[in-house]
Order: sequence, then C-alpha cells, then structure tokens
Amino acid sequence: MLRPAVISLLLAGPALALELPAGAVMTGEDNDRRGSLAIATGPFVDGSVPTHSVDGAVIRQAWRLPGTGLTTAQLMQQFRSQLSEDGWRVTFDCQEVTCGGFDFRFATLVFGEPVMHVDLGDYRYLAASKEGSHIALLVSRSPGAGYVQVLRVGPGQELPPLTTGSDMTGTPPVVGFPASEEAVTPVGLGIQMEQAGFAVLSDLTFQTGSSALGDADFASLAELAGYLAANPDKRVTLVGHTDAVGSLENNIALSRERAASVRQTLIDRYGAGAGQVAADGVGFLSPVASNQTEEGREANRRVEVILTTTE
Repeated sequence: MLRPAVISLLLAGPALALELPAGAVMTGEDNDRRGSLAIATGPFVDGSVPTHSVDGAVIRQAWRLPGTGLTTAQLMQQFRSQLSEDGWRVTFDCQEVTCGGFDFRFATLVFGEPVMHVDLGDYRYLAASKEGSHIALLVSRSPGAGYVQVLRVGPGQELPPLTTGSDMTGTPPVVGFPASEEAVTPVGLGIQMEQAGFAVLSDLTFQTGSSALGDADFASLAELAGYLAANPDKRVTLVGHTDAVGSLENNIALSRERAASVRQTLIDRYGAGAGQVAADGVGFLSPVASNQTEEGREANRRVEVILTTTE
C-alpha cells in the first residue's frame, strides 16, 4: 500500500491537512505573513471575476501528481470530501466552462508554467471557508500527471513553516487517494490523442527566442516514442505555436523550427520512427489564451502532437 502525502498548511485559525497520492512532488511555494487574498465567489462575468478579499497570512503551493489516472473531477471530489469532513464550508466551485474558461483562469492568482500546469479545457476550482480562514483549490492535469494549487489565507501574522507527512521526492506510481492497493490505469498521452485528436507536450522547454530544446529529459517525448513504437501504423504531426509578439511570418517560421527541433529530438534521443512523425507550425493563429497578458502568452507558446491516422 502506498502511503499518501499530507499537506499541512499551518496558520492561526483552524488547522488544515490535505492528503495527496504517494509520489506527489511540490513544484512551487510562496507565502506572505501580512498578505491579502482575493477569493473568487463566482464565475467570470462582464469582464471580471467577483471576489471576496481577505487579509492575513497567505500560503500558496503547487503540486504535481505524476502518473495518476484520476480525472480532475475525481481529484477535486477527494479534496471536497476531506474539507467537508474537517468542517470546511464550500463557498463556490466550478469547472472550466462554468468558471469562464481562460478568462477565469487568467483573472485568478495561479502559478505559471511549468510550476502549475492548467489545461484550459480541463480544470476545476473550489473555494471554502472555516472560522475566518479561507482556502482556494485549482485542479488540472496534463496527459501524464495531475496538478493542484492550494491557496490559504488565515488571521494573524505568524506563519509557521509548511510541512509534509511523507517524502515528496519519491517516484512510485500514484494509485490515487485515499491510499489503495488497487492500481488505477494512467490516462496516457496516446489515449488522449485517440480521444481528443491531440495533446499538448507541456513539459517542453526552449531557450528564449530559440528553437533548441534544453538538455532535460522530457517525459512527454518518451511516452510519445513508446506509443509510436507500440503502434507502428500510427502517424502524428508535431505542431508549433507561438504568442502574438512579432509578425505572423516570423512566428510561423519560429513555430515550424521548434516543431522540427522536437521531431529531431524525438527521433534521435527517444528512438521514434522518422516515417511516423511530421512537423509543422502555425505561429499565433491558434491561441489557447489571451495574448494580452504574460501568462496568456506563455500558455500560447507550446508544441502539440496531433494524431493524423484516421483508422
């Protein structure tokens, strides 16, 4: 049985401990002993998100849940149940469509990539309160992992350090939570392509203004190469995307160069068959977020893989 990780967010006011699957990794953290947090109280409407501002000590953490097969709905339900059992009252919850899509996501306080990945077509938000303290959770996922951001604000100025109940650097497969001996089949990149037609390779990193990939290991490319090796009749196209800074001509060229770089890395480093992979780019013609903000532009700079086989 895999032991779940425990987030303990310690503030003046009610204690809070949320269980995560074993193997969860904290990707980002910040805090402010004399801060203020705007908690969403409704969806994005008429150009803004209605909020309730709370002053106090603020903690923000982001966690990556590698390999979990739980959907965003299942992940959020686990948190909702834990909060309810601990006496917290849900004040607002929504999913991507009812929240307001990318408008809601970019109007709320969220870590940027790669600390917190938010799929604009698959995320959930929940806010709750208890005895003057407030919490806001944002849950999303990539093809191979779940993500959760935890925001907490409570009364008082003293902010003890955050602690965890188990080793966060371990790599055992996540089987969901509460801990269970029954394995959950991960939602793989191949399944996502076959069901949705495409997948975002969200862990790729490029040097600024460059088409060269970094030297890191890219789990998405390893998974894609494995899928292609297991399905030699399948063909995919890597499609590069950019933000809207600069001319369309230059951005199309850069997006094609980045897609070609990913293709070559996929072949040379991960052993994918050259005949199974094509590459192209569309510049800024297919955004997933507003180019009016830095976070939106960051989300638009991406490479997607499209399954082009029709059978």
